[in-house]
This record gives sequence, structure tokens and C-alpha cells, in this order.
Amino acid sequence: MTRKILIVDDEPNIVISLEFLMKREGFDVQVANDGEEGVHKVRAFRPDLVLLDVMMPKKNGFEVCQELKSDPDLQSIKVLMLTAKGRDTEVSKGLALGADAYMTKPFSTKELVERVRVMLEV
Repeated sequence: MTRKILIVDDEPNIVISLEFLMKREGFDVQVANDGEEGVHKVRAFRPDLVLLDVMMPKKNGFEVCQELKSDPDLQSIKVLMLTAKGRDTEVSKGLALGADAYMTKPFSTKELVERVRVMLEV
């Protein structure tokens, strides 16, 4: 069974590279360009994992994460937060809201793929 990943990020260059990378690894990938669209796509696509940026228009990643993790139908979906903000307070906030993991930008693509595989147990 192909694992599904939703990329939620408003930075086109990051989206393009993440989408290419995850498809190359054999994942079924969809993209959302802001937090609001991300929540809608999670409900429709039912991904196994969400790669979630923090700083986005309409809804930030913290709000999206909190919404997903507070919904019993969606809370089992893994959330990997990706952000340029790597301060301890942001990491703590993301994890407190239910994020399963946190990576700061820039990140190694190899490290990201390894983290995704571990989280999805593939």
C-alpha cells in the first residue's frame, strides 16, 4: 500500500522540491499552499503524514496542527512540522500541540526522507 503525504507550505520552491523528493521515494503526494487549504485537503485526502510549515497565510502550522490533533477522526495522522523558526519555544509549542516531530529549515533532504520513513514505518 502506497503511503500518502500532504505537503502544506506556502513557499513554492520548497513545495516543488519536497513534492519531487517524496514522489521519488514512492509516496502518493498532494500539496496545499496555506493552512486553511491544508485542513481541507487532510479531510479529503486522508494522508498518513503531513509535512507542515509553521509560517503560512490564513492558518499557521500551529493552528493546523492543533485542529488536526483535536479531531478524533484525524488525530492519528502523523505531523512533521518544518520551520525556519528553530528556537526551543517554537519546537516546544509544536510538540505541545501534538506534532509528532519537528525539523528546522534548512534541512538535509536525506535526513528528512529518513525521518519520514521512520514515522511511517516504511
